[in-house]
Amino acid sequence: MRFSARLPIAVHILLATKVFEAQHKITSEFLSASIGVNAVIVRNLLGRLKASGFVEVSAGVGGAKLLKPLDKITLLDIFNSVEPEEPIFNLHENPNPNCLVGRNIHSILMPRLADVKRAACNSLAAVTLQDLLDEIQRRDDMGDGIVCPT
Repeated sequence: MRFSARLPIAVHILLATKVFEAQHKITSEFLSASIGVNAVIVRNLLGRLKASGFVEVSAGVGGAKLLKPLDKITLLDIFNSVEPEEPIFNLHENPNPNCLVGRNIHSILMPRLADVKRAACNSLAAVTLQDLLDEIQRRDDMGDGIVCPT
C-alpha cells in the first residue's frame, strides 16, 4: 500500500517551525534544508497548513509561525489538511454479477475496509504534535537539541 509523503513532510514542517522559531526565520528554504525536499513542495504544504489554520505565513522571506499549540494538533488534523479526500481503498468497478464472488465482493469487503480506515483515523487522532516533540526530545543526544539545518 502506498501513501504520499505529504503527512510526514507536513509534520516535519510544523515540528521544525516550533523547534527553530526562536533561533531562525522559518522560510520554505530553511524548512527544505531540514526536510531534504524542494522548497516548492514546502511552500505547497505550507499553503495547505495555512488554509487549515495551523500556521501563519508572511509573504516574501517573512517566515512561518504556528497558530495553535502542539498539543491541540493531531496527526489526523494534519492528514485531513494535506491529503485530498479520497478513499484509502478503491474497489474494482465492474465485478461480474453472474459470478458468486463478483456479486458479493463489494458488500463483504466494504465494511472491513471501512473498519481499517476507522482504525487508522483513530490512531492518527490519538497522537499530537506535542507527543512527537516530547519523543524527539527524549531521543535527542545532542545536548540542547537545537541543531540548525545547513
